[in-house]
Amino acid sequence: MSAEENKALLRRYVEEVWQNGNIAALDDFLAPTYQRHVSPTAPPLTREGQTQRLTRFRAAFPDVELTVEDVLAEGDRIAFRSTIHGTHQGAFQGIAPTGIRITVALLDVVRIEKGRFAEQWGGPDLLDLLRQLGATVSVPENK
Repeated sequence: MSAEENKALLRRYVEEVWQNGNIAALDDFLAPTYQRHVSPTAPPLTREGQTQRLTRFRAAFPDVELTVEDVLAEGDRIAFRSTIHGTHQGAFQGIAPTGIRITVALLDVVRIEKGRFAEQWGGPDLLDLLRQLGATVSVPENK
């Protein structure tokens, strides 16, 4: 696929999955062997794991909106910088709903294969998101 076709795929993904909340549409966008790399030290999420992740996120922030700020495409890769807005209306990472409106940066790189997302790296700034919800991060003391 060309860079422009990859950008169009990303726009359709954002519109359908994020803006319209159609999680079932992930079947159309994610390759059967899809892998989501959220951390270099954790095993990648499968297609099913990513579907569950987005389902939980949408349950916590049902009015979520994703605004794509920048898109770069080259070869089979596309990188995009986005801003996520939403209101915390459901439990998230063990935090009860607060009603707080969040604004979080997201940076992702996607490898596209045969018109679908095959691999994905990056994600939202979860530390900033948790901070906005009033969570604190602590480090256990050395014993």
